[in-house]
Amino acid sequence: MRKSAEEAQRTRDRIVGAAVTQASGQGLTGLTIGSLAEALDMSKAGVVGPFGSRAALQLAALTRAVDMFTQAVVDPARAAGPGLPRLTAVIDAWCGYLADSPFPNGCFVTAVSCELDGQPGELRDHIREAVTRWRRFLREEVTAAQAAGDLAADLDADDLVSTLAGIAMAANQEIQLLGDDGAASRARRLMRAALLDPAPRR
Repeated sequence: MRKSAEEAQRTRDRIVGAAVTQASGQGLTGLTIGSLAEALDMSKAGVVGPFGSRAALQLAALTRAVDMFTQAVVDPARAAGPGLPRLTAVIDAWCGYLADSPFPNGCFVTAVSCELDGQPGELRDHIREAVTRWRRFLREEVTAAQAAGDLAADLDADDLVSTLAGIAMAANQEIQLLGDDGAASRARRLMRAALLDPAPRR
């Protein structure tokens, strides 16, 4: 029984991995059971079976992609002290992730955010929650840096979070659409500069 459960989990993981790769190239809404079945050399029933529906498979793929971002960018930075040290570690990991993305077409979270921002539903709700958590994490580290005296107390934390996110989204476009090899290093430089010379106060 245990072996069967382990095999089922391996099959599920394999399907989700393939779904993430396909969705990175074709969009989450472009994910199809037929193309996945062909890529995995499985039946359509075998692909959708562990999830129950295409929608559940899409959600599993999105969850996996968000987890991969967290593991690549957030988790390593937690070893650094809170505030500015952690923000700096996040910036380095974030820009490294953009430069060497595990996905064929760049940052999955960025791509899906653009794909789903005008499409109400469970998938949009899920990516919205993930992005909200990410921005909250950044804001908490900004306020921790302010409390430590490493950033100006009158800095608007939301302004800085928007600046960092905007730089990252621009870098992803420059890398994926424009083929700019210097985009990631530029983003790192601009993000670090934003910490030292933030946007005007309100």
